[in-house]
Amino acid sequence: MSASYGTRSPQVGVEAMNTRDRRGIRRTGDGVDGARGVFTVDSTAPEAAPRGLDAFRRGWQTQIGDDVFQLPAFSPETTGDFRVKGKVTKVHGAAIADLHAASATRTAEVPGGDQDLVAMYIVRRGAWTLGGAPGHGDRAVSAGQFLVRHLGRLTAFETSADLTAKFLVLPPGELKPLLGNRAITGPAESAEVRLLTALTDMIHTTVADLGPAGVAAAQGTLIELAKAVAKGRFDDGESRLAPALARAAKDLADRRLAAPELSPAMLARELNVSVRTLHRAFAAVGEQVGTYIRHRRLHEARLALAAPSRLSVSELAAHWQFADSSHFTRAFKKHFGQTPTEYARATEAASPSPHRPLPSHASAESA
Repeated sequence: MSASYGTRSPQVGVEAMNTRDRRGIRRTGDGVDGARGVFTVDSTAPEAAPRGLDAFRRGWQTQIGDDVFQLPAFSPETTGDFRVKGKVTKVHGAAIADLHAASATRTAEVPGGDQDLVAMYIVRRGAWTLGGAPGHGDRAVSAGQFLVRHLGRLTAFETSADLTAKFLVLPPGELKPLLGNRAITGPAESAEVRLLTALTDMIHTTVADLGPAGVAAAQGTLIELAKAVAKGRFDDGESRLAPALARAAKDLADRRLAAPELSPAMLARELNVSVRTLHRAFAAVGEQVGTYIRHRRLHEARLALAAPSRLSVSELAAHWQFADSSHFTRAFKKHFGQTPTEYARATEAASPSPHRPLPSHASAESA
């Protein structure tokens, strides 16, 4: 089992950076006394499973804090077999947990404890079954679905084996009036959830480098996008969401690079925003939508030119949706300083030929 946590003071963090204590724990970052925290855990190895829950709880308490979300008590079966790999990040009063669970988990029958928070579950694989409020039945969030609701107390839940899910904890202030007693559900591939997912991935990557203003902005943007999920629409006037919108559009474009219909209009339609909003989001991060698509296609074409069995220039032009080989050649040379043919020849000359004999040191020595 391996786990890495942040520490609670800058002095300890510097001293212990990239080191491990006797429990095999690597410590980095701020910790629960600060506005941010990060920990990762991997207890998927069979011998690590019995200690997995202890490691996860220790990381949560030192890096996230019970004031953000109080972990419930778990069943004896879960305590003895907790095979989970994941990363958890805290920004102010919000937490993001990306979890891959090999084993099933179940809370104790009566977790107990009052809470006042908004929880969101985005399930990619498996199922997450949530205990309902008194008088209401359980709610199952299946693969490809999300659920967001306000929690006034800890409730029981269970997850299936082979679960892949994202769990978000958010402050209730702006979201509780919007949600009321409702549990809002929908597809995980909705435009608003894509934006939220892109933002959480960005926060995981950048949280260690964020200053106080950045941490506050990250939490604020999480809340704004959670409101968009609850309302089923994106607020075009919210400039803080531009980086997440641009990132989600890039992720979508990367998956559709070879599609002839790929365009700013198609991306805007898929993300449920106007084309104008999409262009403004890219402008806010210093880019243009069409330029991003063209450069990504040129990059993929260049990789294909270096492959052992490559397509012709005209075939590459057609595959990556250039008007013709002349247009592709001009765009390639403008971006890389060489024509596709020149680049292919240079790459071939720099690579050892399978038919070219290598020098034989043994023959030279015997001669």
